[in-house]
Amino acid sequence: VMKETGKKLAYQVGTMIELPRACLMAGDVAQTAEFFSFGTNDLTQTTYGISRDDAASFLGTYVSKGILEIDPFISVDRDGVGELVKIGVARGRKTRPNLKVGICGEHGGDPASVAFCHEIGLDYVSCSPYRVPIARLAAAQAALGKKIESQA
Repeated sequence: VMKETGKKLAYQVGTMIELPRACLMAGDVAQTAEFFSFGTNDLTQTTYGISRDDAASFLGTYVSKGILEIDPFISVDRDGVGELVKIGVARGRKTRPNLKVGICGEHGGDPASVAFCHEIGLDYVSCSPYRVPIARLAAAQAALGKKIESQA
């Protein structure tokens, strides 16, 4: 396109982070990636070692028996998946301080997950179109909560 039009287009090159090892190696990945999009659905599958398709048959029981507090495919597991995202962000931004980071997937439309993303300094969340209004409201609430806390 640049050759054909003679106009320079601004763009960034980035990557999806969907595996635990990618989170751990984020500092190396950020040497060439200008942004990360954490694929939290796949990261949840690979962290837990379970298929989202198969999980529907037993995760309800795990939640009802208290083995899990909530289905990790509905809300980000802060202690496991969330910790990996935090590690990835920290290591990525150590290499590239202006690294843009966010999540992509259904967690982006979950209010608790959006609040978590705000808390750890992510730049954006992405989700399916029908969840966008919920994500926007949750992001606004998280931002207002942050302002109220800083004024107290």
